[in-house]
Amino acid sequence: MGTISIPAADVHRLLDDSARPSVGSYQQAFADIAATHRGRPAAEIVPLLRTAADTALLGFTGTDLAEQAEAICRGARYELRVRVTGC
Repeated sequence: MGTISIPAADVHRLLDDSARPSVGSYQQAFADIAATHRGRPAAEIVPLLRTAADTALLGFTGTDLAEQAEAICRGARYELRVRVTGC
């Protein structure tokens, strides 16, 4: 399970936002990668997640991305704790 802190104004980068349908979120990228890479080696998935995180301007650590990739590889649920800050 990972944890990320994100300013309230940037939550749309992490989570889908119906008010900003043209803005891609990390949530959608993660879901797309999970749908197409389940069962693939985690080492193959990490670079895809890194690209998605970098595109969304999110600061996931290598450990966070490795955990997410392992969950996708196994088809397991991944839980992310999000702390939204005021600015």
